[in-house]
Amino acid sequence: MKTTRRLWVLLPALALLAACGGDDDATDTTDDEAPAATETPTGDACDPLPTYEPDTLTVATGEPVFEPWMVDDDPANGQGFESALVYALAERLGFEADAVEWVRTGFDEAIAPGEKPYDFNIQQYSISEERAEVVGFSIGYYQVEQAIIADPENPVASAQSLADLKSARLGAAIATTSLDYIDNVIQPDSPAQVYNDNAAAKLAFDGGQVDAIVFDLPTAYYITAVEIPDAAIVGVLPRVGESPEELGLLFEKDDPLIECVNPALQALHDDGTIAALEDEWLAQGGDIPTLDQ
Repeated sequence: MKTTRRLWVLLPALALLAACGGDDDATDTTDDEAPAATETPTGDACDPLPTYEPDTLTVATGEPVFEPWMVDDDPANGQGFESALVYALAERLGFEADAVEWVRTGFDEAIAPGEKPYDFNIQQYSISEERAEVVGFSIGYYQVEQAIIADPENPVASAQSLADLKSARLGAAIATTSLDYIDNVIQPDSPAQVYNDNAAAKLAFDGGQVDAIVFDLPTAYYITAVEIPDAAIVGVLPRVGESPEELGLLFEKDDPLIECVNPALQALHDDGTIAALEDEWLAQGGDIPTLDQ
């Protein structure tokens, strides 16, 4: 397990004070003092934070990464929803921006069981019971919907229900919930075409190998606006089940750092930081219909 070879981070003094006590122990601050010191992780297990490397928050992401989640295939520039979120979270945990170290992994590789040479991985991992059997997850940081894109001249573009997609040739990236949705919900007449990543799926679509591809909605917005402007979003796919699909930070199974990160992530929800990042990077506007079940 990673915890047998963890080193320990010495946090800045403010973060240490926050880690030593909850709201009940906090003293009042003036309006000029830094807020939210007591919103950082609390408890002995987070003092100091059990990170993979000392004085460092090691974060994994994909190879490559895509907009609007990250920009210019550079997770370290703070641009894009997930990159900006990581730096906001790092600050909440007591790290300076230059203490964030990025590493790259494959999408499928990261959801395999076993040791992970980083603190967490962020590349649009949907939280699921099946995945949670072998990896750990934070609380959700974004509720995601799936969408389908097609050439406006293709008959799929006029689909109004999932039944209208049954005869279509559909594709998605491997190990994604987009692919799961095709296989388990749409259940098309022909097996889904599976690609190594979103880039390969886009190339296959552009080459006419499939009628339509399934992506999360923010990615679909970006693809149809920038990368394949001749394509169109056919519709948002209806949610299945009672709980919405949520993206979470992916950790090694039973990683003690999860219990330290979750309060900080929740604080970013509570103070409006995450909502503001959604508005900046993911809110594309437009009236996209939801297909019938």
